[in-house]
Amino acid sequence: MPDAPSSPAAGVAEEKAKAALTVTPESGEGVSPAGPFQVGVTGGSLTAVALTGADGTVVKGELTADRWVATEDLGYDKAYTWSGSAKGADGADVPVSGSFRTLKPQRLTSAKLNVGDNQTYGIAMPLKVTFSSAVQDKASVQKAMTVKTSVPTEGAWAWLTDTEAHWRPREYWKPNTEVSLDVDVYGVPFGGGAYGADDVHAQFKIADRALVAKANTQTKRFEIYRDGVLLHDFPASYGTEHIPQAVTRSGIHVVQQKWAERTMSSDFFKYQNIPVTYAVLISGNGEFVHENNGTIAKQGKENVSHGCANLSGPNAKIFFDLTMMGDPVEVVGSTIPLGPADRDYWDWTLDWAAWTAKSAATS
Repeated sequence: MPDAPSSPAAGVAEEKAKAALTVTPESGEGVSPAGPFQVGVTGGSLTAVALTGADGTVVKGELTADRWVATEDLGYDKAYTWSGSAKGADGADVPVSGSFRTLKPQRLTSAKLNVGDNQTYGIAMPLKVTFSSAVQDKASVQKAMTVKTSVPTEGAWAWLTDTEAHWRPREYWKPNTEVSLDVDVYGVPFGGGAYGADDVHAQFKIADRALVAKANTQTKRFEIYRDGVLLHDFPASYGTEHIPQAVTRSGIHVVQQKWAERTMSSDFFKYQNIPVTYAVLISGNGEFVHENNGTIAKQGKENVSHGCANLSGPNAKIFFDLTMMGDPVEVVGSTIPLGPADRDYWDWTLDWAAWTAKSAATS
């Protein structure tokens, strides 16, 4: 009988894999300090990995059997060296090696937010990121800024100036929405040799009620609604139409700050340090809702102010106590609309098409 065919593998030991490393970045100049910085292995496991700066500082990272990932950013214009090893399935050690240098920015640009951690805002609150210098590469910076919400919320970024990017929802925020704003611009190119100085973040929420004030300069009324229900309807006096600088601007204003007591001054109207109570700032142009008992006889009948909404003391206190930063004050009826010259916040005067047209998104 013929001999049985023998197996090709018979008597041959299975060849064990060698460790193969992927180091990112293994070498180079001008590397972004924001990473990623990582080491991966196939055909074995990592034994140890270290990424060390020229000053001896070891970068923090997380090590698993097949991957090491840096968990912190690196510094600008600094040299770093890889070290460590991996052991292959064949038992052989493979060294982790390489070195690189991070980029050197011509200047750094910082970012500041208009919202803060653990704060609560009204349903019209825009998000504003203010940069310390003009941003040339707006698309790159915008990609590094994200807004996350606890409920589906359509919204978009708009560049209102070269130093300001604003985000707002298409419609007012839904009450009780939780929001995270992440501006991860460290290591991001701003254009012209500038890079982001630091990341900034904020987590906050929207109030559990929708408070909306409606200010009608024609009827001289000031109405306060909560969750669509009319709570108060007050007589008011708004800016006189005889002087353009005094006209209360039409459009959606946003409550920004409030003071139980403060003084008012105007170089244009030539008055200084006039005391008022229950002052609620609704525009960067200096428009307030506040107490003015001196115009009570005109409230509900004639507009005589320099642009503010005048209420009686008791009525002003009611609004003061009810409102918070971010609540909308919807002004209608005047001859001049709210606009860029009025500064914060004219965001809601733009329809959605005009708003999204100011985005730097490339797709």
